[in-house]
Amino acid sequence: MSKSDNMLAILWMLNSGEKITAKRIAEKLEINVRTVYRYIDSLCASGVPIVSDAGQNGGYSLLNKFISAPLVFDVEEQKAILQAAVFAKEAGYPFSEALIKATQKLKMYANQEQESILNRHLTGFEVISRDIPPSLKPTLTELELAVANSYSLEIDYLTSHEQQSKQRVIDPYGVIYWNNKWYTVAFCHLRNEIRSFRAERILQITRTQMAFIRPDAFSAKEFFLQNLLPDPAGKEGLTSLIVKGRPEALDDLCIHWFLGHHLKERTSNQAVFLIDEQVIHAYVPYFLLSYGKAIHVIEPQSLRKKLAAVASELMEYYQAQPLH
Repeated sequence: MSKSDNMLAILWMLNSGEKITAKRIAEKLEINVRTVYRYIDSLCASGVPIVSDAGQNGGYSLLNKFISAPLVFDVEEQKAILQAAVFAKEAGYPFSEALIKATQKLKMYANQEQESILNRHLTGFEVISRDIPPSLKPTLTELELAVANSYSLEIDYLTSHEQQSKQRVIDPYGVIYWNNKWYTVAFCHLRNEIRSFRAERILQITRTQMAFIRPDAFSAKEFFLQNLLPDPAGKEGLTSLIVKGRPEALDDLCIHWFLGHHLKERTSNQAVFLIDEQVIHAYVPYFLLSYGKAIHVIEPQSLRKKLAAVASELMEYYQAQPLH
């Protein structure tokens, strides 16, 4: 490590509040004891109040409450960072190598007691997420860099309803992680409007020399959610969807990524949602089928008929399939 990294590491160790010897510092940082002495002298010269106690139980320590700087974290803050890194890694965070180095530094700079506490909190802390294709990492990296540096990208994009990809030029305004998938919200030069693009459907991505200016106060998250979950307030044609069932099934429905957005009332055995009538017939049956007999649709009657029709179509489809 560089001199600055080693000096910061020493500060981390001293910040534990325990006395620590030069020998122990040298062993942990894998440097010479004399080098430790030089670093301690440099820290003292810069104004850090390091106290040196001689004798059998001696060592270096800091004056009480000296460090409360943003770059020095207590155990709870270190734990939060390390556990958050687990989430990021499982989500397919594109800068995983830098993330690993950062978390390794946190562990390296911790004293023995802190390290033991951190290891206990990380043991058994797991995140289960969908596997992210390795090919997605360079795409996410390019998108993040384009957002940060405001330059346009040329992409080959394959939509879900087309057989052939189309070449587009986009101005990425933000990168979104939602429901185990990565997206970019970008201005599309082909369509002349802001759109959301699923990262996995970007087959090729190339930097351009064109720069763009992001609209003032634009929020990629708000745009994405508004298109995904439009605000029903004041909209005509909304219908009450009333569902009864087992409490655990209703709990699940009430936090469903779509239905939960439209929840209006919940009792112990009933949930009421206010949803666009067309959406109820086009999408809701497929949300509800997986719950089987755990739920019972009370209203609207048209949805009950639609559920029966969809279930009947599925039965006919599978009955018609040859046995293997």
